[in-house]
Amino acid sequence: MTTDTVRYERPEPAIARVVLARPDKRNAQDRDLLLALDDAYRQAVRDEDVRVIILAADGPDFSAGHDLDTDWAMDGVTPRTLTGGFDAPGAEGWFATEEELFTGLCLRWRDLPRPTVAEVRGRVIGGGLMLVWPCDLIVAAENTTFVDPVTAFDMNGAEYFTHLWELGARRAKEMLFTGAPITAHEAEAIGMVNHVVADDDLSATTLRIARRIAARPSFGVRLAKRAINQGLDLQGQRAAVEAAFGFHQLAHNHNRLLHGGMVDPRGRAVIRDEARGAAQRDTPQSG
Repeated sequence: MTTDTVRYERPEPAIARVVLARPDKRNAQDRDLLLALDDAYRQAVRDEDVRVIILAADGPDFSAGHDLDTDWAMDGVTPRTLTGGFDAPGAEGWFATEEELFTGLCLRWRDLPRPTVAEVRGRVIGGGLMLVWPCDLIVAAENTTFVDPVTAFDMNGAEYFTHLWELGARRAKEMLFTGAPITAHEAEAIGMVNHVVADDDLSATTLRIARRIAARPSFGVRLAKRAINQGLDLQGQRAAVEAAFGFHQLAHNHNRLLHGGMVDPRGRAVIRDEARGAAQRDTPQSG
């Protein structure tokens, strides 16, 4: 299964590699990309020969997050998480859309019955975290940065709100309060990333890890994944995600009343200026 936005590869018989293929948009997510990603995951899960799934991306950046200029209308879309009410008036319709495309798909991907390994480089922004964090392992190139700048839109954060478990409470607050990025090495130090490697070694290292996982009994790995994910749920992760999703919807309606749209329009300039400032700080100075 290959589309204009997602490519499905089989680098080895026991390994599927799903690639975000929208590099001209820095792999910003529209509805079709998210649904194509879900289709690719479903294809890998249905193939009994596939024991590990790698998630990667074309271009210099893994994902710039959600494409704010896209049309998220759900006309003709078959729901994957059995939600509905997309055309309902008021807040209900958008609540249903985000519950399906964002929070719902992320929880679905977190619980895939195959181990998943994210292979990331460059920027992972906002909604990009929602593709990476449901994965079981993360391998990052040295130039990778992770950031959730969504408070600039007068929102509480991305729709898959696992920040507390990924970062710890204080680093999560710093990321959300300031919009400051976390580097690959910082992410490794706090346990969010498994390995940091040179960019040239990223794909080979990820494939080597996937190969090692694939060599183990698949049912044992599946049970180990389920045991850990159920432990996270006993700690309250799923309930926390759903509670934060409610706050997210409150913020949308707050912005509708104040600005006539779902986000504070001033947020784009804030995020753009922060990104430019970070790029300037990272550029070597001559002289």
